[in-house]
Amino acid sequence: MTQNKDKVVGIPRAMSFYHNYPFYHGFFTALGIKIVLSDVTTKQTLSNGSALVVTETCLPIKIYVGHVLNLLDKGIDKIFVPSIQSVDYKIYNCSKIRGLPDLIRNVVKRDFTLIEPTLDKSEKNQGLYEFLKEAAAPFGITDEKVIKEASKAGWRTYNNFHIMSKSGMSYKKAMNYALQGKVFIENNNKEYPISVALVAHGYNIYDERASMKIIDKLESMDVQVHTSLQLSNEQMVEGINALGEKLYWANEFEMTGTAGHYLKDNKIDGIIALNAFGCGPDSLMVERISRRAKQFAKPVLHLTVDEQTGEAGFITRLEAFVDMLFRKKRATIINKIDINSKSEYIPNTNFIETK
Repeated sequence: MTQNKDKVVGIPRAMSFYHNYPFYHGFFTALGIKIVLSDVTTKQTLSNGSALVVTETCLPIKIYVGHVLNLLDKGIDKIFVPSIQSVDYKIYNCSKIRGLPDLIRNVVKRDFTLIEPTLDKSEKNQGLYEFLKEAAAPFGITDEKVIKEASKAGWRTYNNFHIMSKSGMSYKKAMNYALQGKVFIENNNKEYPISVALVAHGYNIYDERASMKIIDKLESMDVQVHTSLQLSNEQMVEGINALGEKLYWANEFEMTGTAGHYLKDNKIDGIIALNAFGCGPDSLMVERISRRAKQFAKPVLHLTVDEQTGEAGFITRLEAFVDMLFRKKRATIINKIDINSKSEYIPNTNFIETK
């Protein structure tokens, strides 16, 4: 389908973007709709968003509001702000995600069209197909056959992204290849002395301003990082069951489920839980994860971020945790060495030297 000036949609680079954008890209592109993304998060993005909401609002929402403003500044007059109520029967998102369109409508007092489809699998006639019809309608697209074909294109891109993510490919590479319609499986033979599971939502990990580039920092310390993107839904459900929890919140997959899976994995040396200040559901889940981790003898580092978080203190806590994991690993290895053996064990102690 050909594009025209009326078929342009702005998508904020925040919240559900970090998991669902491959689908959105495939779907809207197949409909002939040009996508304009907001710029990557900066200090100004966060400042602009924070100025319009109450102080107690969580960091991801402040960032989201800033991205909507960024799109408006680019001249985009149709902005995609979905309301994702529940992802399965009685499996709900938090209230801020569910009411995102209402929040944006009430705090952003500018003239634009809010494209606000609702996905609620706990209600009749609010499933994915109805969600997609609502997303396409503002562009004058109502042909059910066309929408179904576009959804297939969305799923192809989405599935390609997750195939590469689950193979261990980095988020950026997997996203880039998927949007180009390509699939590559990397053979990464690099061995890391330490492995950690990073338990957090995609929007707290892959937004580099929110996460302080935590994955890059850990890899520079010679630490391999595992996230929920390497897991299937079935593995995350098993993880929830392993911790004796019940699935209620949609974000339990990325938090409790991911932690439960990796706590059972003997190759994982520790857990890092990253969440935004002011997120009630996450705070409860991290507390439960920390309690359960003791049963698996796995150390847990809990990091909370907000707009005031300083990078120096953030790095210091990471370095201290990683240093502890290395010392624990060295002690385990040394204890296994035969004291009569003539071989000498020399640990690597240069993993946190600054360049």
